[in-house]
Amino acid sequence: MKRILLSLLVLLPLVSYAQERLAVMSDPDFEAPDYLRATTLYGKTLVIFGDSYVANHVRPIQETWHYKLAAKYNMEYHNFGWNGNAVAYDRTAENFGPPMYERYKVMPDNADYVIICGGHNDATRMNKLGEGTELFREKLKLLCEGLISKFPSAKLCFVTPWRVPSPMFEEMTAVLLEVCGTYSIPVFDATRYSGIYVWDQDFRKLYFQNPFDTAHLNSAGHDLFMPKMEHFLLGL
Repeated sequence: MKRILLSLLVLLPLVSYAQERLAVMSDPDFEAPDYLRATTLYGKTLVIFGDSYVANHVRPIQETWHYKLAAKYNMEYHNFGWNGNAVAYDRTAENFGPPMYERYKVMPDNADYVIICGGHNDATRMNKLGEGTELFREKLKLLCEGLISKFPSAKLCFVTPWRVPSPMFEEMTAVLLEVCGTYSIPVFDATRYSGIYVWDQDFRKLYFQNPFDTAHLNSAGHDLFMPKMEHFLLGL
């Protein structure tokens, strides 16, 4: 029997990404080592939601740290990534989808772990429009409240964007940490603890999808980051 069953939706039009792009179903016959079976992650349902950090931009989802983590622990995996998606801004007209504070409702209720990756496109949008963080703060609160209501028993967490050397990223990350802290939602602060050196061109050549990319890891980059998130999730 195959280790995992795949349901691929990646060939559908971009607008279809409002629904899950790919699901990995756990295999009851998968023979994992005892030390993996004994963990809190093994065989659980993982839902990951967000922007191109989740959708993986132009590369297959199978290269992402979250897919690989789900496969390692024989998890049921649901991916709700949408390239260009934002927490607070409606980008439907650009085919980047409705904001996350509304879109989260499409996710299934029966999740054990829910990971939210967002904020990168909000920071870019704030800079482009010359706005502050007020709208982002307001909509992030709505997202947090909605997630807690929808997933009262799940282990819920956010992951910040990388430390991107561009305007409004520092301000956006500070708000994300503050607001999630207000709601007691754990956050992996990838700006400080990721080991992803976005500002270094030689690093990007090795670990990003192209040398000019400041958002999207390649397969080697996902492998580099995966142990950080594995340790974080095991501690939730």
